[in-house]
Amino acid sequence: MVIYVDMDEVIADTYGAHIEIYNQEFNANLTKQDCLGNEVWKMVPEGHQESVRKHATRRGFFRNLKPIEHSIEVLSKINEAHELYIASAAMQFPNSLEEKSDWLDEFFPFISWQNRILCGHKHILKGDVLIDDRSYNLEHFNGRSLQFTSPHNVNTNGFERVDTWLDVAKKLL
Repeated sequence: MVIYVDMDEVIADTYGAHIEIYNQEFNANLTKQDCLGNEVWKMVPEGHQESVRKHATRRGFFRNLKPIEHSIEVLSKINEAHELYIASAAMQFPNSLEEKSDWLDEFFPFISWQNRILCGHKHILKGDVLIDDRSYNLEHFNGRSLQFTSPHNVNTNGFERVDTWLDVAKKLL
């Protein structure tokens, strides 16, 4: 199978990073639980929203993300069994291109640079499976769409859901 995997909120914990940065900058105690069903920026006071929205434009934001639990082990096995590609809509934040590539080199060195697609729209992807947290990326994919659970999408329906990388392993390995 040809399998495409998104980065942010699928293998890289951007949601947690937004909360961590917000809590440090504003001496707050925001949690993922507080934000269920929403974007982080929508769950902070109006005067702080612009700051949170700009986190991803900062140098180092994408380079310093933590991998999602079990993503490394499961993707290593998927890579051995299938044709695996990372597909990230990196063009929205041009500074993220180098940072995402360096991050992948560190945590997912088994995924060759030739199998990394840093793009804009994902509707151009043709393959068997797309694992993504955003429904707008899954809507136009012609293969099997797996929505990876993230705090922002817990109320989204209409796609086959995977809550963890162990769930992905059960479905694809």
